[in-house]
Amino acid sequence: MSHDLHPDNLDVAGRAFALSAPVLLTTATAATRLGAPSVPLAPWTTWESPDGLAITAVPARHGPADGELNEEGFVNCEVIGFVVTAPDSPTVYLSGDNASVEIVREIRERIGGIDCAVLFAGSASVPAKFDGRPLSLTAERAAAAAEVLGSPHVVVAHQDGWAHFRQGAADTAAAFHAAGIGDRLCSAPLGHMCAI
Repeated sequence: MSHDLHPDNLDVAGRAFALSAPVLLTTATAATRLGAPSVPLAPWTTWESPDGLAITAVPARHGPADGELNEEGFVNCEVIGFVVTAPDSPTVYLSGDNASVEIVREIRERIGGIDCAVLFAGSASVPAKFDGRPLSLTAERAAAAAEVLGSPHVVVAHQDGWAHFRQGAADTAAAFHAAGIGDRLCSAPLGHMCAI
């Protein structure tokens, strides 16, 4: 779980579901707040299951690069993303609430090829935070992140259903097509699967 502080990332039902899992990988501060079965992961640390599934926490920044730091030293709040690998399976990147293409570049350089990227976008913004600047990827930054990653498959999530999202699926599709990578975008109606 990228973080636990905002209901668009973890609502009441999601929290109950997450806490019913045998293991919940998340940030150190979220693990402290949530308790068992939370397992804190710092960026660049990996949790492994006995069957070879490996989940590596990667950095994320939930707001602008020059955003004011909170009392814990994070922009907005502590967040992480994840890279998921398993034997004979594609490598998947889950961005979490990351707004930084530079961080995506660092992840690509350290991890290597990503087969599928799940990017949180929506250009989430709140007027009272950082003068309304984006807290998550804009459609254009999501396209730039996809270009950096080189992933043949990109699923854009976290862009519908909340009033603070300033961009939606149509904006994302337009940005990906403008960048010449519209064919990488996997889209399906909410509740349906994307073929990868």
